[in-house]
Amino acid sequence: MSESRKIKRALISVSDKTGIVEFVKKLKDYGVEIVSTGGTARALREADLNVTEVSEITEFPEMMDGRVKTLHPKIHGAFLALRDNTEHVSAMKTHQIEPIDLVVVNLYPFEQTIEKEDVSLEEAVEQIDIGGPAMIRSASKNWRDVAVVTDTRLYESVLNEMNETGGSLSLETRQRLAALAYTRTASYDLAISSYLTRQLSDEDLRFLEPLNPLGNLVFIEAEDFGENANIGERISDEEKSSEADSNFSDFASLELAKATDLRYGENPHQKAALYKTLQETGGIANAEQLHGKEMSFNNYIDTDAAWRLVSDFDELACAIIKHTNPSGVGVGENNEEAYRRALATDPVSAFGGIVAFNKIVGGKVANSVNEIFTEVVVAPDFEADALEIFKKKKNLRVLRVEKSNNENRVEYRTISGGILLQNRDDLKINAKNLKVVSQRQPTEEETCALLFAWKICKHVKSNAIVFANEFQTVGVGAGQMNRVDSVRIAAIRAEKTELDLNNTALASDAFFPFRDNVDEAAKFGISAIIQPGGSVRDEEVIQAADEHGLAMVFTGYRHFKH
Repeated sequence: MSESRKIKRALISVSDKTGIVEFVKKLKDYGVEIVSTGGTARALREADLNVTEVSEITEFPEMMDGRVKTLHPKIHGAFLALRDNTEHVSAMKTHQIEPIDLVVVNLYPFEQTIEKEDVSLEEAVEQIDIGGPAMIRSASKNWRDVAVVTDTRLYESVLNEMNETGGSLSLETRQRLAALAYTRTASYDLAISSYLTRQLSDEDLRFLEPLNPLGNLVFIEAEDFGENANIGERISDEEKSSEADSNFSDFASLELAKATDLRYGENPHQKAALYKTLQETGGIANAEQLHGKEMSFNNYIDTDAAWRLVSDFDELACAIIKHTNPSGVGVGENNEEAYRRALATDPVSAFGGIVAFNKIVGGKVANSVNEIFTEVVVAPDFEADALEIFKKKKNLRVLRVEKSNNENRVEYRTISGGILLQNRDDLKINAKNLKVVSQRQPTEEETCALLFAWKICKHVKSNAIVFANEFQTVGVGAGQMNRVDSVRIAAIRAEKTELDLNNTALASDAFFPFRDNVDEAAKFGISAIIQPGGSVRDEEVIQAADEHGLAMVFTGYRHFKH
């Protein structure tokens, strides 16, 4: 290690005091003089550790409810002075500034504060740290001479190096710490910017956007697709383009914090890690793992797909996912009934799949799930007997998850050279939104089956075809290059499991470009079709439905999933 710097004097000012007493005791073992502020100084003194308060150095008391305490030349000069610059050294001597070699600062808990329900703007503002970020930035700028520690998890590695070197930290370590420090202040400022932006009106946002160099001020809100939304009326390409322009800013930023390294990515030769979005709670990234071996990259992808699907249901539902596509989905009076219906669609593909429930899981269904090999079970919660049953399977991963609080519902997809952003597909419809285009009206049972199939279709890779009754999927055709093949594959899956295709509903994630899809589907005994409509051949497709005596409804919106 090159250019090691002996740590002789440290400033300690921490909001999170986890491990700080033990850390400072070790620093004291190396003869480090400790300078500290208010609450931190009190905590250290209560542990019989001698400290010098900042106010003794600045000769100014903490004031304005602690808003002003470290903003002083004797503090920032001690960070910023270059030790090999004669002019800087002379200025330090003239103004009686003693150098500080180590700065240990963590910030007011702004992010945690704004996660609380009903937090007021005044409460949030009081948790905006000023002195902390200022000290971090000053000290980090001079990382050639000063080390900066901004996270309690860094204490151990810092002490280990000091132990090896007799109380010094290397230039490489100081630079790494500075990089982490700037990352921390950047994420902190973005969290504040994001929160304050959510308090602004649309008019304020439009005023600020041309002046915003980062673009993180604009948070995209999904359209309100309520009961009265006019789903049957399609938006033109021009209107969609205009709408997109008004929702997304010229620049965008994304706040992420590393949660853990993963064993590998999609394949063993790929490295991978899990990062969490800083302003989002709930969701699969924040799930609590109650049992089983470590989650893999593919487990996270598939489990997220499963959880998103069941989260679309208000009624009790179960989904079994394989490679992000549903092999089966069922609803029922209880989890056991819903699981059995989901499994019946494709029990072969369910082997090694992900099972998701949207209600609390009990012991009876846990026994059923354990009958076949399952990678992950995810649910809002588990009864004690269910957990005991699942724990009999050593490798089965059991996740407890809460719904995400992501108000903005924005998705990111990477491409070479850039990132695509879009609103999540949160569109939901009901019977009032359907436009009947066939001569025959769908029955009440058919309408329920159509809406059920449509809800599943959104979660199937395009080109997507779903056969379903009102309680379960009967066949799923996913990811084919043409829609007719998807129809055939969905029917083949139903025939293999001997599920009855007669009088089932068919959902298509996009319009039928030709009538051949309807002709093919009619061979298998379906009675009703739900699709977006919008093809130049809609009349031919509707005519085909009428010829086969099918009910057909248009939604006006498609559900592509790429």
